[in-house]
Amino acid sequence: MTVNTPSSHQTSEVTGERADLLAALAQSRHFLRFTTRDLTDEQARLRTTASELSLGGLIKHVTAVERSWVDFILNGPSAMPDYSTMSEDDYSSWEDGFRLLPDETLAGALAEYEKVARRTDELIVSLPDLNVDHPLPAAPWFKPGERRSARRVLLGIIAETSQHAGHADIIRESLDGAKSMG
Repeated sequence: MTVNTPSSHQTSEVTGERADLLAALAQSRHFLRFTTRDLTDEQARLRTTASELSLGGLIKHVTAVERSWVDFILNGPSAMPDYSTMSEDDYSSWEDGFRLLPDETLAGALAEYEKVARRTDELIVSLPDLNVDHPLPAAPWFKPGERRSARRVLLGIIAETSQHAGHADIIRESLDGAKSMG
């Protein structure tokens, strides 16, 4: 499989595993973004299911997760917080990452997502070794001493994006009946 590189600054072609990673990310991102088509900011803020999630909040969350994990690939665990020492204020701020706040717009959230996506795609193309790994940051959900390779982190970003694209599809269908497929 051969795909053109996502960056307009690069003219070479990408093949093999890296092309597969780029294609999987592009597909997952497409389905997530597609759920926000033709929505107002107010609609993007609405919770339409028992979940706390909204479409705008999901875009913000996936953007933050992707940015954070790419920082991890580049800088190791120091790029991420020590989750085991988070305070109530930290969690409150973290929860805002799942909401499109009153001073935020869906267009702004989508633009930031596109910026983060370009950075990730450029990393996939340019990273010398997908096997480079780092120890994971301290967190109750990671085993102490566990490590992650760039490849595994990228697969995790794909999985996270795909999972939330499914959530977004349910939220959108509950909002106005629009479906991504079918």
